[in-house]
Amino acid sequence: MSRWRYFFKRLLLSVPVLFLVMTVIFVVLRMGPLDPVAAMLGPGGLSGADANAIRESLGLNQPLWQQYIDFITDLITFNLGQSWVLHPSRSVFELLRTFGPRTLWLGFWSILLPLFIGIPLGFYAGMNPNSWGDYVASFGGIVWLAMPNFWLGIMLLTVLRRTDGGGWFGFDWYQFGPNTESLIGAPSLDFVDVSSWADLGVVSIPTGLSFEWMTLAVAIKVILPAAIVLGSASMASELRIGRTAVLETINSNYVETAKAKGLSSRVIVWKHVFRNALIPLLPIITNEAFLLIGGSVIVESVFNINGIGRLFFQAAVQGDLPLAGSLIYIFTLIIIFLNIVQDLLYTVLDPRVGYDQ
Repeated sequence: MSRWRYFFKRLLLSVPVLFLVMTVIFVVLRMGPLDPVAAMLGPGGLSGADANAIRESLGLNQPLWQQYIDFITDLITFNLGQSWVLHPSRSVFELLRTFGPRTLWLGFWSILLPLFIGIPLGFYAGMNPNSWGDYVASFGGIVWLAMPNFWLGIMLLTVLRRTDGGGWFGFDWYQFGPNTESLIGAPSLDFVDVSSWADLGVVSIPTGLSFEWMTLAVAIKVILPAAIVLGSASMASELRIGRTAVLETINSNYVETAKAKGLSSRVIVWKHVFRNALIPLLPIITNEAFLLIGGSVIVESVFNINGIGRLFFQAAVQGDLPLAGSLIYIFTLIIIFLNIVQDLLYTVLDPRVGYDQ
């Protein structure tokens, strides 16, 4: 079976999973305790006739089976509709364009930090077992993994920000270095400027990129504490699993055979140890995207970052059904796609895994 045939087969197998998820979303949102009309009217509310008129305009008075068909059809055709409560008359796609870059910026750093800290520390501990470096890295990974995101975020804010003018390290993180306009909030991401030549009249030809380095520094500074918290679980998991994978690989028969052939340590590490040790780390790396989706809801709320996670939390609490349902649907599509990519990467890293298995 070819790689593309395997890919399309996995896509077809994902269709029933997607329909099941859409059904669960509909049941939870439409048959749950949330009342979008009451959320739209507010505490004062209106008369019963006005409420019924709103329900009629939103299609909530239709039979449940008709609402289900319309709901599934809109999601499949990506007709995600508009927000009812949080941002009335604004489409879901417009909200994604506004809030999405902040979550992507947070996700970029929360994935980058574990990749360049957790995996190297795990490989170092595995290559130097029973050393002081191994003990410190392993103990730090256990402690780091035991701290939940919401608690770690609050503690980090306590350390980095003090109302008395100085933190535990003698400075205030949000006043140190590049100036930020507020304690916490959504970072400005307009540090990339694409200059173009639009004198041709038909097309605009980009001629280069320019960076506002100070704006970039502020964006990194604002998002870095939240990224450390969000990537902490992945960082600790990659460290511990990477250490175990390296130890198992080093003691394997094919590594002993490579040593007996006289291969250099560099060749043995990069060609035999590193690649095979990445196999058990693959699901941890791909699961970082899942942690980003679920953890960003908590982390963005703690650090007051107006991203998709915080938007989803507000939509779910305040009964904004189209917005909450659309975001869950998009999260589901991302997770299904990443699962397929993970299966394909397994076949690349481990030749023993075939497409027919």
